Amino acid sequence: LPAGLSQWFPALEVLDVSGTGLSELGTELLALPCLHTLLAKNNRLGGPGSLPKGLGQAPLGRSLRVLNLSGNRFSEVPPALLGLRELRSLSLGGNRLHSIPPEIQELRSLEFLYLGGNFITSIPPELANLPSLSYLVLCDNKIQSIPPQLAQLHSLRSLSLHNNLLTYLPREILNLVHLEELSLRGNPLVVRFVRDLTYNPPSLQELAGRTIKTRNVPYAPSDLPENLVRYLSLASNCPNPKCGGVYFDSCVRQIKFVDFCGKYRLPLMHYLCSPECSSPCSSASQSSTSQSESDSEDEASVAARRMQKVLLG
Repeated sequence: LPAGLSQWFPALEVLDVSGTGLSELGTELLALPCLHTLLAKNNRLGGPGSLPKGLGQAPLGRSLRVLNLSGNRFSEVPPALLGLRELRSLSLGGNRLHSIPPEIQELRSLEFLYLGGNFITSIPPELANLPSLSYLVLCDNKIQSIPPQLAQLHSLRSLSLHNNLLTYLPREILNLVHLEELSLRGNPLVVRFVRDLTYNPPSLQELAGRTIKTRNVPYAPSDLPENLVRYLSLASNCPNPKCGGVYFDSCVRQIKFVDFCGKYRLPLMHYLCSPECSSPCSSASQSSTSQSESDSEDEASVAARRMQKVLLG
């Protein structure tokens, strides 16, 4: 960038240097107190010194709202960006990213995050700590699973996950009550009911805990060691309404399909308290039959109202 930029244009609000072959953004940027949009896509940024030091503490760090660095050569999310606390839109698509740092949660004002077209293999649970995130684009990566914590993104309206390596979605995804668009095409999503038959028998501690919970055995914190009281508080209810059982660590993991809008079928991760406990909505011993589709109808109708548009094709 030319020297004296801040002197020539002290009131500059939007700067577009896309496609100019830049390999670094100079320190001149730091002194632009009014700059709220910086577009620097399709360049050669990504090496050491690509971004000026002290970005988060400079006047620019307080004014910048939109930053587009897509189509560059970053192999990691630059730590300097994590200090831009007022940033609302961040685009790093088409780079060489292999991971998302947990520190992404520091960008508390972020509403739009584009990380498509990278080599990302997993999503950190900390991503769920972005209270204003409305649009999350993670398409064209190598993601194999979705952390259930993403259900905490209550502002999320659009989630793009197409062209990844997903085989199922966590059941908690149904809690995204404001989600309007979910893109899943190009994933190896399973096409029939699958059940994981591996099941580790419960420990003696879990058997005792299950008995206390299912029989409502009364106890007070003074009756048990603190670690056991905490353990009993971690009991999860079996989703089978006819079961009433609980589990702690030992459970059956399977995939249940939920129909949306009478057309699309989403595979959701489902947990049961034992191999013998099959819920009405998941016929584990049957393949995709009309009975199993009917069984999931009630829950599907609820989920369909929560998601207005599901893009799978």
